[in-house]
Amino acid sequence: MPPSSSRLRPRIRRRRAGLVTAGLAALSTFAAVTGVLPASYGAAAAVCGTANAAQGRPSSASSTENAGTPASAAFDGATGTRWSSAFSDPQWIQVDLGDSRQICRVALNWETARAQTFKIQVSADGSTWTDATATVTGAAGTQTLDLAATGRYVRMYGLTRATQYGYSLWEFGVNVVTDGGTLPGGGDLGPNVRVFDPSMSAASIQSTLDTIFRQQESNQFGSQRYALLFKPGTYSGLNAQIGFYTSISGLGQSPDNVTINGDITVDAGWFNGNATQNFWRSAENLAVVPVNGTDRWAVAQAAPFRRIHVRGGLNLAPNGYGWASGGYIADSKIDGTVGPYSQQQWFTRDSSIGGWTNGVWNMVFSGVVGAPAQSFPNPPYTTLAQSPVTREKPYLYVDQGGAYRVFVPSLRTNSSGASWANGATPGTSIPLTQFYVAKPSDGAATLNQALAQGLNLLFTPGVYHLSQMLNVTRPDTVVLGLGYATLIPDGGVVAMNVADVDGVKLAGLLFDAGTVNSPVLLRVGPDGATASHAGNPISIQDVFFRIGGAGPGSATTSLVVNSDNTIIDHIWAWRADHGAGVGWNTNPADTGLIVNGDNVTAYGLFVEHYKKYEVIWNGQGGRTIFFQNELPYDPPNQASWMNGSTRGYAAYKVADSVTTHEAWGMGSYCNFSTDPSVVAERGFEAPTRSTVKFHDLLTVSLGGVGTIAHVINNTGGAAQGTATVPVNVVSYP
Repeated sequence: MPPSSSRLRPRIRRRRAGLVTAGLAALSTFAAVTGVLPASYGAAAAVCGTANAAQGRPSSASSTENAGTPASAAFDGATGTRWSSAFSDPQWIQVDLGDSRQICRVALNWETARAQTFKIQVSADGSTWTDATATVTGAAGTQTLDLAATGRYVRMYGLTRATQYGYSLWEFGVNVVTDGGTLPGGGDLGPNVRVFDPSMSAASIQSTLDTIFRQQESNQFGSQRYALLFKPGTYSGLNAQIGFYTSISGLGQSPDNVTINGDITVDAGWFNGNATQNFWRSAENLAVVPVNGTDRWAVAQAAPFRRIHVRGGLNLAPNGYGWASGGYIADSKIDGTVGPYSQQQWFTRDSSIGGWTNGVWNMVFSGVVGAPAQSFPNPPYTTLAQSPVTREKPYLYVDQGGAYRVFVPSLRTNSSGASWANGATPGTSIPLTQFYVAKPSDGAATLNQALAQGLNLLFTPGVYHLSQMLNVTRPDTVVLGLGYATLIPDGGVVAMNVADVDGVKLAGLLFDAGTVNSPVLLRVGPDGATASHAGNPISIQDVFFRIGGAGPGSATTSLVVNSDNTIIDHIWAWRADHGAGVGWNTNPADTGLIVNGDNVTAYGLFVEHYKKYEVIWNGQGGRTIFFQNELPYDPPNQASWMNGSTRGYAAYKVADSVTTHEAWGMGSYCNFSTDPSVVAERGFEAPTRSTVKFHDLLTVSLGGVGTIAHVINNTGGAAQGTATVPVNVVSYP
């Protein structure tokens, strides 16, 4: 079914291991020399923290040797990149910590071209500097200096060089004073988590639901966030209408522990029956008995439907069957028939359904009991009997004693059906006391302290501004967001970095780019990561990325996955095509996802509108099951959107060096509304090898607004013309 004209407009609908420690005088003596010891420093509770306060922070230098050795390379947490200066004296490199901090230690990881002599200096404003050390002699390898100073800016001021080359640092670390207190685990969930129990009257619950929905129904780019949690039991007479940034969840250990005799509804009345902008909302871990036998869940991107038992049918279209552009179901049971109707594409994983009525362009099923048979492109069903490797999303619940816990489901291989279909979901239960319950008022330093203590993180609903990068370094750490908790990096930092360790689980987060360009919003594993995590992969679930829309934003890449065996299970990486701060040069973002790790498996990739390749896959053995993309709407003209001599960029690029890759159910659409004469040479680009396989591909020109000349490489005809008819390729090569 072709989209309406409203769908076609910009959605009115990215080495050295040696350790040499330089001895300094005791802090009290040193303070007398420098005069910069803060009065509170010697307080009994104060300790020198272990987190690197400089990692990912904005930096600059007096010079660089070349473009490949920028100042930022000394603060990126990667020991394979470095800053190096011009071959002259003096030279300096500095970092902005974001606010004034009590600095207790610096660590300089020198390359062979080190300083012979240097000083560490601090500044409140980046222009007037105070010596925090006397002149220090450089030492090969990692040189750690204890000091006591206060400043927002820290710099290494190189006086003389030890070689004929410049000054060169693999890494420049800064530790700051913490209060030494231990952060508590557990605690209340904050004002934007509303908890209901069966003893409450239906009228009272409905009133709360209605009040939140009125606020959130059309609040597409607001800052309000809500989680609606239902304790185990039965509720009757409710219609929970779910608006923007609202999550509804049951607090039972299994979905059938919470039953709503009523409806959980997403419709599109706020947008005149067009559901293509029903983003950022979710339902999870409960059973619903629809009033008229069929529940309505008319959503678009970033709106997961997980661990739901629908004791009836499910309608995925808005009232009146207006346009829709979703969506995602996992770990669910729908006893009746699922009717997608006007949904252009949909992905369902590890669930059971009573039937499926139709398909528009791209309906993909992986491990779904009752799924229609493989038949792409007529009907456009792509069906895999099993999902190769999965882990269901962690979720909050209450135990029999009424205490909050987080359940972490176990890894599954070659799975089908819901994880709870034959009894309780296998996995591990973690008490909330092992989580730091974060509030939007918490700064990045506090969150990093909690992680360094060994706590997991539970983000309560709200918007979190990060002045420094969050460092997840402990294996099996769980980072779980409620109610679309939103992380915004300030000053161009990387919002979150995950070490190359086993079993980290990231779920339920929205990364929103800040106004200063971040090189990446979420990085999983350092560059060059090689450890195998086959037995306990890192997982990324219901994690979403936004560049612009709520205001100007900029990030070169939204998600970089370096760690092998990572599971990506439902992301939407979106360079905004509507809202505030939107324009070719206003919300720049090159790429949504770069996969460098080997044997990475992705389910439900939604990546849209980036200015270059939407997805770049460099790792070996990768698998993608379902991909939905729209190319950027806004190239000003063809000359502005060229990849060398090639017209435009493919949506999904498998690197020429890749020898094994496989993908199923892939769609890319164009709507070059700024200049409809723009052409993308191809939707998909990959090396032509028998071991690099694609199944069920399509390209679409929405109303003929622009052209995609080929589906994959030079195979497949042109997607063009006002009929909005897909061009399909069943298999490649």
